[in-house]
Order: sequence, then structure tokens, then C-alpha cells
Amino acid sequence: MGKIVVKKVITRKPGHLYYVDGQGNVCEAVMARGGRKKKAAKKKR
Repeated sequence: MGKIVVKKVITRKPGHLYYVDGQGNVCEAVMARGGRKKKAAKKKR
């Protein structure tokens, strides 16, 4: 398991995923369904 080295280095955006790549860089990727609210389900008659 990893450990936290430094906190609050970057500002996080909603709907984005942050990870550390093989070279040790922090990368940002857009999540497939992230940052969006779900639509209300329609009622069936």
C-alpha cells in the first residue's frame, strides 16, 4: 500500500481522476461518467 507524501499539491476538479504514472508524475484524466448528476428515472404507466 502506498503512503501520502505531500497533501494539497494540486487542486482537484470534479469529474477527473488523478493518478501517479510510472515515472512518478501526477496525471489527470477525465472520468467516463464523473462529475455529472444522474437524471431522474421516468415512471412507467
